[in-house]
Amino acid sequence: MKNSTLIKGTAAIAVGAALLLGGGGTLANWNASASTTPGTIVAGDLNVENVAAGTWTDRNGVTIANIANYTVVPGDKLTFTQDLKVTLHGNKMAAKIETSGVNNPNNGFTGTNVTVSPVSLKVGTAAVVNPLVASTNTQTVTATVTFEFSANTADRIDVGATYKFNTVGFTLTQVNSANDGLS
Repeated sequence: MKNSTLIKGTAAIAVGAALLLGGGGTLANWNASASTTPGTIVAGDLNVENVAAGTWTDRNGVTIANIANYTVVPGDKLTFTQDLKVTLHGNKMAAKIETSGVNNPNNGFTGTNVTVSPVSLKVGTAAVVNPLVASTNTQTVTATVTFEFSANTADRIDVGATYKFNTVGFTLTQVNSANDGLS
């Protein structure tokens, strides 16, 4: 009789388990959730604008009224200066200012006789490094590019040659900031 009761009990447990697992019932799981308000992400800003028309000066700092009417001779060094309004807002923001329209591959000068410098930058009277880093305010940055006609130009090389600067422009391009852990 003991075996019969044991078998009936085991069968009842098996049927109950089968009903629960087969969809006749449910197995409960505990769960909980929580939410928070993490805030709003705001994008920064990067912009560059001309403040006024740029100016050309000669080696002695004398302003050249119309560069199209100026004729260079070997040893001349001309400087183009442009004030730029630069906006760089954002954590870890850094941007490089570069020139466009100054290295014309179709100019008439022999390449070894002409040097066009990379852009140099100042804020006020202080030189600043390129790339620039973020600032809380829009700042005026003075960009300078020089064109130098080599004093070592021999004979009559490059007599009557032209160097067309097209439209000198300045481009502000975001770069990885040194403090963001990227390279």
